[in-house]
Amino acid sequence: MLNFDNRLLRELPGDSETHNHLRQVVGASWSAVTPTPVAAPELLAYSPEMAKLLDIDDAEMQSPEMLKALSGNGLLAGMQTYATCYGGHQFGHWAGQLGDGRAIFLGETVNKQGQRWELQLKGAGVTPYSRRADGRAVLRSSVREFLCSEAMHHLGIATTRALSLVKTGDQVVRDMFYDGNPKAELGAIVCRVAPSFTRFGHFELPASRGDHALLQQLIVFTIQRDFPDLVLPEPLLDESKTISEKCVVAWFTEICERTAKMIAKWMQVGFVHGVMNTDNMSILGLTIDYGPYGWVDNFDPGWTPNTTDAAGRRYCFGRQPEIARWNLERLADAIGVLLVDSKILESGLRHYDVVYNAEWTRVLAGKFGFNSWQENDGALINDIFGLMYQAEVDMTDFFRRLAVIDIDNPTPEALKNAFYREDLYNEFHPAFSAWLSSYVERLRQDARPNAERIASMHQFNPRYVLRNYLAQQAIDLAESGDNSMIIELLDVMRKPYDEQPGRERYSEKRPDWARHKAGCSSLSCSS
Repeated sequence: MLNFDNRLLRELPGDSETHNHLRQVVGASWSAVTPTPVAAPELLAYSPEMAKLLDIDDAEMQSPEMLKALSGNGLLAGMQTYATCYGGHQFGHWAGQLGDGRAIFLGETVNKQGQRWELQLKGAGVTPYSRRADGRAVLRSSVREFLCSEAMHHLGIATTRALSLVKTGDQVVRDMFYDGNPKAELGAIVCRVAPSFTRFGHFELPASRGDHALLQQLIVFTIQRDFPDLVLPEPLLDESKTISEKCVVAWFTEICERTAKMIAKWMQVGFVHGVMNTDNMSILGLTIDYGPYGWVDNFDPGWTPNTTDAAGRRYCFGRQPEIARWNLERLADAIGVLLVDSKILESGLRHYDVVYNAEWTRVLAGKFGFNSWQENDGALINDIFGLMYQAEVDMTDFFRRLAVIDIDNPTPEALKNAFYREDLYNEFHPAFSAWLSSYVERLRQDARPNAERIASMHQFNPRYVLRNYLAQQAIDLAESGDNSMIIELLDVMRKPYDEQPGRERYSEKRPDWARHKAGCSSLSCSS
């Protein structure tokens, strides 16, 4: 049973205009809006784990009343629907007001453990922030978001979650690659869940407008609601209701730490977000907004799954730590307008650097099976990353094979299946052989029991990730009326670090047919 306590609506100012039309919303954090009903909703899949966290049992999940709520066709008791107002930097440029253009909140629910969760429907119709769009989402993007939200959670990466995937029965027109070829596609809605969906852009917009009162109100609300365990150095507000600069610094530093840890985990598993605009950055350090994401197949720091970013590669795999810091700098610019000396926030940015570097070296030591990071490990690891790039070696498969290599007789043959091209395997065989000799010498320095090392490496290197070609296969089946692969993938991704006999096909590297296939190698922001 969902227990709603819609604190955001009570404590932050709402839009005085109640008619749902496109507009600039000033002096408010949210606008009341009603989802647009759909023709024939059908529950394709749901996450039992997320339902349990929300105190929803299987019978409730599959009830007609719940289906109505999850499709935008009705409300459960306590639900209040609204969209929030924010701005953001997109591809490095200030974009002004953005807001929830197709995400409509159902409210905040508090479970039996006292955990607060925001629920929102993505693809539920037009809001005041839809910017000439229809507020809908297509099935292909919704399948990807539903599966990836849960896959990332089971990988141990901080993320928003997904409760349900509903097919709407409506058609949605999209130009998938913005090439002048729009077509009608099946529509769908994902119910997304998170402790908070607040983004960097929520603070950027009032700061850009000089609305310092709203900015302070939002910061105070966010600290009090979303950071209840944050230890503050002094009272958040003084007697004159002025916000404490020391508290703002402590809060910003916590955001920097969470962001650093999230990015290090992305890099660990080869995840590429694809569109790291500031409006797609969570204040809680959660992975948010699964659009043109992907996992690195053949190792390439310059790879991006986003066709919109193909020329500049701003959001490619290797630049994600740098871009996250840039985004934090923009957040510092926004909240810094309330401070006498905004430069005091630079300590938070330095903390990001320290935390990320510590996390990244810890991750690398774990991935390669070292007891701990040593100063000379950098050269050894840079060498193999260079070879993996030149020889087109699959990142995920390589590390699982590296874990079980025979350290008494290390040969590249044990890694051969991780290569995408036999000619490159033959060309780089001597270089890999030489590197393996150096690598096993490094392992011997630790004198670590082999079984212990293998088990540890498997905890850092997943066997299963939601490769784009797998998601596309599930989408193709779902578009023909078969949701079986969605259900199967959801289950496989529950144990991404484990061997799963009988499910080896889901751990295979990208097949040749998928190298340049739409949806399998590259995607756009169109959804």
